[in-house]
Amino acid sequence: MRLRPVNLSLRSWQSLARAVLTLAFVGLPAASMADEEVKLSPAQAQTLGVRVVHPVSSRTDQTLPYPAQIVIPTPQLWVVSAPVAGMVASLSVARGDRVDSGRPLVTLESPSFVSLQRDYLHAFAQDVLAAQQLKRNTDLFEGKAVPQRVLETSQAEARQASIALAERRQMLRLSGFSDDAIARLTSETAITATVSVAAPQQATVVEIVVSPGQRVEQAAPLVKLARLSALWAEIAIPASSIRAIRPGAKVEIDGYATPGHVVLVSETTDAASQTILVRAEVPNTGELRPGQTAAVRISFLSSGESAWEIPYAALVRRGDNASVFVATESGFRLVPTTLLAEDQDHVVVAGGITDKDEVAVSGISALRGILLRLGASE
Repeated sequence: MRLRPVNLSLRSWQSLARAVLTLAFVGLPAASMADEEVKLSPAQAQTLGVRVVHPVSSRTDQTLPYPAQIVIPTPQLWVVSAPVAGMVASLSVARGDRVDSGRPLVTLESPSFVSLQRDYLHAFAQDVLAAQQLKRNTDLFEGKAVPQRVLETSQAEARQASIALAERRQMLRLSGFSDDAIARLTSETAITATVSVAAPQQATVVEIVVSPGQRVEQAAPLVKLARLSALWAEIAIPASSIRAIRPGAKVEIDGYATPGHVVLVSETTDAASQTILVRAEVPNTGELRPGQTAAVRISFLSSGESAWEIPYAALVRRGDNASVFVATESGFRLVPTTLLAEDQDHVVVAGGITDKDEVAVSGISALRGILLRLGASE
């Protein structure tokens, strides 16, 4: 019987060679699974394509750089709305302007504002009239010229007039009238058709919502203001790396001298990206701007060991556990580590390794296969 030659591709030859090598290693002295060690000679390691590197000390025990979005903290952002319905007559500011407290932002022309002033003046006149009537009836009652029920009626009417005046005064204040302006209206009875909307405090204009000539309803948004003395850096951290990050951890932004700190580690995970939101608060000296992206590093508050940066290919995962193969005199030993941070190319780990060790970064599949085979032979 004649045997026919079999044509194999290069990949098939490589697979066959690995299988032969793996079978050959069964005859090598084997360690127990508890030792997690593979005994190999340098020649055998080279044949398997195992390559090693030295771990690099991670920068002051920080994570790898993560992209972050700089945003305005929500407690520092507010909207100035229209106190009355009307038409936007003019704008006194533009986006990006810094404004002081009391600076005019928008001028409105409003018929309803005219009605508010008229109603206030009417309530003021009624209050004066009711007060005069009460004084008159009080004098008459003391002279026994009117019965007590007339005095009580005057007291009730004066009280109602005072309440109505207070209500109309508050309506004017809500529409933007200051106490001085109300006093001038009371003394001069000069009704105006325009209302000036001012900034409630020192801030920066981040958005103009309206334009001149536009008609707006009461409470419609006009201008968005914000305090930019501190900003948030929102960072999406892979769920596998979140255990190393705690609230209060120091956060450094590349190219920015002033560090911040973590104020939130979200309790939920984004289902699409499998990342967890980490929010840091950073003092703003004027170099940071909302909307920009930046690279940030987070310190490991919970790590009591040194952190080491190694290539991503060196990591051996077993569920939630992470390990690396470290070279020994007789081969390689699987050393457990704590995964602190990762990206597409590198990981940062803590554990029983140093910068003197040699960590395998290729041939990992072959080492794992031999280790599993050794364990099966026990």
